[in-house]
Amino acid sequence: MKKIIISTIAVSALLFTVTSCNTDFDTDVKDIPVTKGDADFTKYISLGNSLTSGYRDGALYSSGQNESYPSMIAGQMRLAGGGAFTQPLMPNDVGGFNNLPGFPGKLNLQVVNGSLTPVPSGAAAALDILPNGGSYQNMGVPGAKSFHLVADGYGSQAGLLTGTANPYFVRFASSPGTSVLKDAMAQKATFFSLWIGNNDVLSYATNGGTNSQTVGTVTTYSTATVQTGNTNPTTYKSNDISDPAVVAGSIKGVLDGLKSVGTAKGVIANIPYVTSVPFFTTVPYNPLTPQALGANLATLNASLYGPLKQALTAFGAGDRINLLSATASNPVLIKDVALQDLSAQLTAALTPSLGAQMAAAFGQIFGQARQATSEDYILLTTSSVINSVAPGAPAPVNIYGISYPLQNQHVLTKTEAGYVKTATDAYNASIKSLADSYGLAFVDANKKMLELNGQSGISFDGVKYTAKFVTGGSFSLDGVHLTGRGYGIVANEFIKSINMKYRSTLPQVDPNKYSGVKFP
Repeated sequence: MKKIIISTIAVSALLFTVTSCNTDFDTDVKDIPVTKGDADFTKYISLGNSLTSGYRDGALYSSGQNESYPSMIAGQMRLAGGGAFTQPLMPNDVGGFNNLPGFPGKLNLQVVNGSLTPVPSGAAAALDILPNGGSYQNMGVPGAKSFHLVADGYGSQAGLLTGTANPYFVRFASSPGTSVLKDAMAQKATFFSLWIGNNDVLSYATNGGTNSQTVGTVTTYSTATVQTGNTNPTTYKSNDISDPAVVAGSIKGVLDGLKSVGTAKGVIANIPYVTSVPFFTTVPYNPLTPQALGANLATLNASLYGPLKQALTAFGAGDRINLLSATASNPVLIKDVALQDLSAQLTAALTPSLGAQMAAAFGQIFGQARQATSEDYILLTTSSVINSVAPGAPAPVNIYGISYPLQNQHVLTKTEAGYVKTATDAYNASIKSLADSYGLAFVDANKKMLELNGQSGISFDGVKYTAKFVTGGSFSLDGVHLTGRGYGIVANEFIKSINMKYRSTLPQVDPNKYSGVKFP
């Protein structure tokens, strides 16, 4: 079968687009005296996950941390009496842990086969335990879910072997048995920010609604669980969607703990729809053009799509597969575990024409197969899978996305995306309610991310930012986390909310002064 090269990262040399003078800076406050209003910024701490830590390009590294949104906020707070703001900086500007599997260094743009492609660096150093544990004001922990902030032992090095600890918190925890919340409470801060809950749905979404297990060199995937009614997170697998009551209860636990030591004033943000980020919006559902398929298009219709369409139609499932178009782009084949499994029916129907052995293979492969639609999300990491050979599949039905379905871990289907949205809406309702009941400033991060994902994007001083991968200026090379400029946009949303709630006059930052995607 002819190889089909699909360009998934077609980028120009421009990092941003110069637009008109319209800007998202609400007012010019350069002549307004900076005041703290009703707040006290003497000691500011930030709690959260990777977005709080400054994570970007698939890793946590020092220059990214220095452009974290809490660091930017702290810089503006210093103009109104704020104090020092320290961060648990990584020991290098590459990131990763070379003594832990699964923690490579940051992604860098490189030219691969004529296209600009993000390529991971090798991890630069081993896990390092920082001095003065418990004293860092940026307490963002990459990978943390809501309930991890209140979990004792989350910073235990021994817990890395059992999966109950996080290496990023291990680095700066005050003791093996402490929690992120306890270390935050010990600092008795005068002001805090909290942005947590993203990972309670994000890991489900970025893994296509699956959990994985690797034994030796073999990785298997199982359907992740939408935890509804299970309020014991110790029973969750890594990519399960957290029960909304767990998220709300964990956040309330953080707020109560901080309030008990006098840290009662702060700002809290809701959760963006994860499907609005480039990780889910970059690879189209229909990348198979007639030109790329070439002569294979007619062959595929005659030997695969046509017989499947005919058999499925007889079972009342003809809408799963349509013939490939010779005039328009075609969708990829995917496996949808929410569909009725028609393996046995397909095997029986195709045995007379294909023989028992090949019919059984067709039945097993295509029993839950369908073509993708615009309501499915093809993951950014799947771009390198499309058109590759599916291990163990018989030729000619062995080319991912074309003659062999992309598997559950490669796609977030419409059904799975619905689970993510339902959970996110429930989380956000609780976060807003908690912000109101505790008298906190509130950031509608979801609204801002949707705005960024819109066609018009967001403009600052003549520079337009969008959620477009690589060229939009706001998202880093992992397609989920922001660039320095993107974090600047987030910092301003927090600052505006703080000023509105506490009558302070903290100036906004200029996102254009921070770094974006670095081109080779």
